[in-house]
Amino acid sequence: MLIEPVKKYPRKILIQASSPGKLSPHGISYPDIHQDGSTKMARILNFGSLNIDHVYQVPHFVRPGETLASRGYSSFVGGKGCNQSVALARAGAAVAHAGKVGHDGVWLKEFLAKTGVDASLTKISSASTGHAIIQVSGNGENSIILHGGANHDISPEDAAAALEKFGEGDWLLLQNEISSIPEIMRLAHARGLKIALNPAPISEELRDYPLDLVSTFILNEIEGSELSGEKEEEKIIAKLAALYPKAAIVLTLGSRGVRYKDAKQEFCAASEKVKAIDTTAAGDTFIGYFLADIIAESPVETALKNACKAAAICVTRKGAALSIPERKELAEKLISR
Repeated sequence: MLIEPVKKYPRKILIQASSPGKLSPHGISYPDIHQDGSTKMARILNFGSLNIDHVYQVPHFVRPGETLASRGYSSFVGGKGCNQSVALARAGAAVAHAGKVGHDGVWLKEFLAKTGVDASLTKISSASTGHAIIQVSGNGENSIILHGGANHDISPEDAAAALEKFGEGDWLLLQNEISSIPEIMRLAHARGLKIALNPAPISEELRDYPLDLVSTFILNEIEGSELSGEKEEEKIIAKLAALYPKAAIVLTLGSRGVRYKDAKQEFCAASEKVKAIDTTAAGDTFIGYFLADIIAESPVETALKNACKAAAICVTRKGAALSIPERKELAEKLISR
């Protein structure tokens, strides 16, 4: 299936303080933030991880007891939180990133700012920056080991400070790679934010989070199975919808596309067939583009199709954040099935 060229939404990028007419790195005017924290447009706060990714090209994933020579090594900006903020910005959303890095990761904050993300809520921790060891096999699949570092130095007080200028009509995006997530969720809900949760990686603690506060779950089959207790696609969707009837469920299915279900409607979208080089940021790219379109009040079907196309472009490139396409590329690159 070929995706029709997408609508070109105006890029609206948030900064902590601005004046009328001030331009972003992309040449677009920033919106003003009023003293009460409100703006004329919905914004999204991504409270997420920031990592340094160490990527190793390998013939296959390392087996227990095996020592394996890599075929190549690269380091990249990473972390699911970071990747999703970049995807949101490149998709045109007004996104701020809250989180922490160590003194060894200040350049990650600078990277976010250069991509159009408001990084003023990203603070410096005494802990080392989080990092990931990523194996990428010959067929483009990946296996990831995470070290939390500064991502686990986030307190409820940090959360309260970051949420001060956000309120009703705004969105909060969370993954499961930082500390104090339950407190962040409750504080955001109390301020009237809609909460989107990507429950990755799955953990035992996740089941104790106030998941009834979530507006939109975006998760893959493994995460959906763990959260629902079901194994089959249809049963996963049905069980999650029953457990969280007020939430939208977005279940990504890799090469089989994506399923969407809420209380009123249900959709499927096919993935585009491409030769995958690196799937590391595919899910993060999908999430950023999907939410950017939803915040821009696009139809769900359009958001799903655009997110699938952005993810398809992403996997044809190496790296994580650096592989995420700009919005204009969705219209320029026609990917055939």
